[in-house]
Amino acid sequence: MDYVKPNDAVQAIATAGKTKSELSISHILIKGMLAGGLLGYATTLAFTASTQTGIDVVGALVFPTGFILILLLNLELVTGSFAMLPIAKLRGQTTMPLLLRNLGWAFLANLIGSVIYAVLFAIYITQFGHVTDSALIEKIIAVAESKTIAYQAIGGDGMVVLFVKALLCNWMVTIGAVMAFMSQSTIGKIVAMGIPVFMFFAQGFEHAVVNMFVIPAGIMLGADISFGQWWMWNQIPVTIGNFISGFLFTGLALHVITKEKSDLSKHAYKKRAS
Repeated sequence: MDYVKPNDAVQAIATAGKTKSELSISHILIKGMLAGGLLGYATTLAFTASTQTGIDVVGALVFPTGFILILLLNLELVTGSFAMLPIAKLRGQTTMPLLLRNLGWAFLANLIGSVIYAVLFAIYITQFGHVTDSALIEKIIAVAESKTIAYQAIGGDGMVVLFVKALLCNWMVTIGAVMAFMSQSTIGKIVAMGIPVFMFFAQGFEHAVVNMFVIPAGIMLGADISFGQWWMWNQIPVTIGNFISGFLFTGLALHVITKEKSDLSKHAYKKRAS
């Protein structure tokens, strides 16, 4: 059958997490940079679709293409690893130093790839500085400012909202990563992965790697955002929120419920054998 049971899927995730944790730094960097660039591609595709149609949900429908490519190519997306690597650690498949090594280098690689794509996209959309006004430029600037100075404008309450949106985002992103293991067919994986990713993007939640592209691109295109505002009012709290939800709501939760079932199955087997 094409469908993979949750117990088996989570065990496969633990094995995949072990493999990720043991990658060389050079491989993490290359795979992470590619992932950052592909997610940037998906983001500009989504913005193009929404500006052309005037309907934001259309952009959300096409955004999962980047996430799907990343998972099918087995690249390094740090936000997905926020659930996969903890599952591997909880199952005894990797160590904390290896887990932290992967997450740290993957974060850096995603940032580098995202910024490189932002530079290339800014050159294209501005015709190398000859165009300063278009619907897509205005869209990116507006989104970048809504992700930073709009939160800052309402102070502590803005930080709470930002953090909650980061929690809600990566709950769905990590579920999307898990869903890649719930099918044995490519089509099944694509459909399963796309659903939760569409859910987070359509509602405007905060994703650390998407923001590694959107905010720098917005700054390059003229958004009134400083480097400090990018990191203090988005990147740092969003990354923390993404990690917490990926670990608690997906990684730890799925480990606990599937481990209990596995233990019950082993106990029943031993009882029959005796």
